[in-house]
Amino acid sequence: MTDKVECVVIGAGVIGLAVAARLAAAGREVVVLEQHDAIGTETSSRNSEVIHAGIYYPTGSRKAELCVRGKALLYAHCDEYAVPYDRCGKVIVATCESRRSVVDGYVKQAAANGVTDLRWIDQAELRALEPEVCGIGAALSPSTGIVDSHAFMLSLQGILEANGGFIAFQNPVTSIESSDQLTVHSQQMSLAADWVINAGGLQAPDLSQNVPGSPKAHYAIGHYYTYSGAQPFQRLVYPTAEQGGLGVHVTLDLGGQVKFGPDVRWVDGIDYTFDDSLREEFVAAIRTYYPKLDESRLQPGYTGIRPKIAGRGEAADFLIRGPKDHAVRGRIDLLGIESPGLTSSLAIAEQVGELMALG
Repeated sequence: MTDKVECVVIGAGVIGLAVAARLAAAGREVVVLEQHDAIGTETSSRNSEVIHAGIYYPTGSRKAELCVRGKALLYAHCDEYAVPYDRCGKVIVATCESRRSVVDGYVKQAAANGVTDLRWIDQAELRALEPEVCGIGAALSPSTGIVDSHAFMLSLQGILEANGGFIAFQNPVTSIESSDQLTVHSQQMSLAADWVINAGGLQAPDLSQNVPGSPKAHYAIGHYYTYSGAQPFQRLVYPTAEQGGLGVHVTLDLGGQVKFGPDVRWVDGIDYTFDDSLREEFVAAIRTYYPKLDESRLQPGYTGIRPKIAGRGEAADFLIRGPKDHAVRGRIDLLGIESPGLTSSLAIAEQVGELMALG
């Protein structure tokens, strides 16, 4: 006999945890199925831990709207639950005169998205803020920050469990049956549910393939290098964006450790092996804005894989598909939740709650 619950959330990454915590706090019965033995072991812990401002994304896109809304919710959540963060700000550098118009475009795009605190700073102000950064000027984003992503996920797990929800670890989901009754099948159990929220990250597109119109999964790996010794930056430093990502940039953790990354390499599957063979390309990218880079201090760190739903040369928005999109009652698929997914997580959970209220 198949057990029955009100809500099944697939995936205990930051998106699944945000959704599950919100639903449990609203009085829903929630079970989270997670394939690994801990929360947030894939995309949620293999990223830059940046709280994005909402700068780059097309106006009216889900990425723009959910990032801006999510940023406000995330800072408020961190204050309420004592999650460590630092609103350190970032600079997006115009390394030469031809890049000035690109950076000016970011300032205009940010304003169109409701982010009104971005401003152009000239070379003198850039040098005063970040003496080691080379450029003719930059856009300064004071509302960009960094967060302890694991502490954030633990706070969400705490909300979930305090409200009666729980996570079934080491329970990889094999399929979602959408016939007469929604049923989630894992290697350990089968659960019937009124609502199934597919927040499976890298695996979410595969689990959605039995629903018409679902996209295929695409993967782009990014490498992060750490930088030993004295740290040269006070805030995040970004070049202008590249196809598939935001460029090899400087991120900081809350201990002040500098990381460079990620690059963008398209891959066929999920493999986190660190490939150091393109180190010189990485170094060249960094030296466009940090010419004093000491390559000997650059050490391989970790990799992450972006859960994309569009291939090389293409762009895709977050895809949130509910019953009105695919005509499957009680089912919501969260697909292509790459950057700025961490920043947007609480806003995505909010939107899931709204879809469920509509029935």
